[in-house]
Amino acid sequence: MAREIWKPGNMLYPVPAVMVTVGDKDINNIITIAWTGTVNSDPAMVSISVRKSRYSHELLIKYREFVINLVTKKLTRAMDFCGVKSGKDVDKFRETKLTRGKASKVATPIIEESPVNIECRVKEVIPLGSHDMFLAEVLAVDVDDTYMDEKGRFNMEAANLVAYSHGRYYTLGENIGSFGYSVRKKKSKKRNSK
Repeated sequence: MAREIWKPGNMLYPVPAVMVTVGDKDINNIITIAWTGTVNSDPAMVSISVRKSRYSHELLIKYREFVINLVTKKLTRAMDFCGVKSGKDVDKFRETKLTRGKASKVATPIIEESPVNIECRVKEVIPLGSHDMFLAEVLAVDVDDTYMDEKGRFNMEAANLVAYSHGRYYTLGENIGSFGYSVRKKKSKKRNSK
């Protein structure tokens, strides 16, 4: 088998495709981000990486809050639009017909059409080169109860969430297992003995 060696680059795919809202109730924007992730569980913390040249970068520096809005298949076109247009030139909420909602803990608006909104406050900005990484504490998670199942769990399959992989968007596929399934003991069927 032959292998190719490429120059250093980012080939860690797939990644979440999200819309991040920044600013406050009066001055705000939506930026599409694929470079986001969980960094700590207690306290709950996430990171986003944003190019220094982006309009949203200056809003992040000024307000030090943001909301990660998860994207469904239905929201993919709006997400893509928010990734190619600048908030300096257009009101992305108006252009995409998305609804600004009130967050519970931050001044930054949520996107009401999103199934999950993760409200964050920036703790640290780490300059990395082309991007700055914004490390943030999660202050609240707003969940649309439409996606809750009868056991009170968030139904990922019903949400039809989107991932980004090397320039393309994908919905999440079939469930092929759950955490720990490889070591979980199988339940034995009890035989009826008479």
